[in-house]
Amino acid sequence: MTHVVVFTGTSLSWEDAGLVLDADYRPPVKRNDINILLDKSTPDIIGIIDGIFFDRAAVAHREIIRALKAGVTVVGGSSMGALRASELHTYGMIGVGRIYEWYRDGVIESDDEVAVTFHPETLEPLSIPLVNIRTTLEHAMEQGVIDPDLGDILLGTARSMYYPDRTYTAIVKKSVTEGVVPESEQDIIIDHLIHNEVDVKREDALLVIEKINELAGSL
Repeated sequence: MTHVVVFTGTSLSWEDAGLVLDADYRPPVKRNDINILLDKSTPDIIGIIDGIFFDRAAVAHREIIRALKAGVTVVGGSSMGALRASELHTYGMIGVGRIYEWYRDGVIESDDEVAVTFHPETLEPLSIPLVNIRTTLEHAMEQGVIDPDLGDILLGTARSMYYPDRTYTAIVKKSVTEGVVPESEQDIIIDHLIHNEVDVKREDALLVIEKINELAGSL
């Protein structure tokens, strides 16, 4: 049986991931998690979706390279996985999804594009990642709910905020306070963004799970 370990829980719940792929699901990866894993056993496939960013040390490049040199297939996307795959695809790490492509192609660069705060027990996100805000605003502009100028203003406001503070309500209210969005439009915009979010991180996380499932079937 193929031994698969996947680090996720924030972009995609273990329960939802388990509907697609039978794997050893673990919390967001942090520094030395992969080293510890390799010291105990060598899995066939490691999937990296979510990871720790700023409050603790992130998973090191050399850990992933060690796994690749040991013959482990490493697949990444959505969050930390997308970031590391964009940096290590030349070493053989497999990247999937839009966010991976954005990092790889230089469309986005900062770690905080995918960073969120999450509940320590449930792993549920407590803030909105900038990549989701970008895609949600683009969708709202395409639908004609907001015009491009307002979309740029709201994205600029979101980028100026510390990542744990990013929610659609906080972004719009901050823009109103700064006088760049009319207060009369506040509730309509907030309601639309919350109920029409484009969760690109979840979409990409599912692509990682589907890719691993495909690879596992060929081993």
